[in-house]
Amino acid sequence: MRWLMGLAVLLLFAQPVGATEQELELSVNGRTTLATLRAPTLMGQDTPLVVMTHGTLAHKDMEVIQGVARALEQRGIASLAHTLSLGLDHRKGMYDCAVRHDYVTDDAVSEIGAWVAKAKSMSRFVFTFGHSRGGNQVARYLAASESSAAAGAVLLAPATAKVEVDLRAAYAQTYGKPLEPLLEKAIKAVAAGRGGEWMDAPGFIYCRNAVVTARAFKSFYSPDAGEDTAALVARTKLPVLVLAATKDTVVPDVAVSFAPLADSSGGRVQLDRIEGADHFFRDLFAEDVADRIAEFIKQTR
Repeated sequence: MRWLMGLAVLLLFAQPVGATEQELELSVNGRTTLATLRAPTLMGQDTPLVVMTHGTLAHKDMEVIQGVARALEQRGIASLAHTLSLGLDHRKGMYDCAVRHDYVTDDAVSEIGAWVAKAKSMSRFVFTFGHSRGGNQVARYLAASESSAAAGAVLLAPATAKVEVDLRAAYAQTYGKPLEPLLEKAIKAVAAGRGGEWMDAPGFIYCRNAVVTARAFKSFYSPDAGEDTAALVARTKLPVLVLAATKDTVVPDVAVSFAPLADSSGGRVQLDRIEGADHFFRDLFAEDVADRIAEFIKQTR
């Protein structure tokens, strides 16, 4: 039966869908950020619009973002997928590890907020969406916004506190030098008002032999209460859908992390598992994700 479903999806995508795709620019904190708007031709103020935030060092055109966006489009749901600036102007594609790093985790909060405000001018029903670390950053945005314009949020395989702890613990094994002296140096520099001071690091996030500011290094490697995505979601009042992949080896504890909150939230926080999917929800799994999102939006409106 799975192959019949796949054939049906292929036939559906083969038909003229009458949709529009538009590249947008938005200035946030002095930098130009980019986004792609995908919308049904007959989009109006009542068409749901999902603002999509990608994962670590990624971008708006990565496979998981495009796959889910196009699947949503087939269901009459518009999307606005944006690329986080990460300190750069007009950033496109994956972050180039040869480029110096000067950005902090919470920079994403203002950029998500700006794109949500832009989306609100196009639709009365705006939803936020974040994949992986983007899921955590969407949760940070919601927790920091007393009156978000969003009607709800979807977190797809969001980063968890345990994953961040594990990344710190694995630093020495990954990059050949201990994390603690580097982190202590960064913390002292920031405390002394020298957060923009450049450091040579054996590794930063996924990049080897990186040049990074003290404030960036401190932001990503200091223990932070905001790393607990479930705790952030608990502080919000909006409906939230959390989607976990049963074969996720990048963030394997999504379901465990969110189950207590889902059980105690009275239905405000929903946890659903995508059977057989990995962290990137490729191919037909994007359709499964879109189905869950469409049902969530229907319930929320």
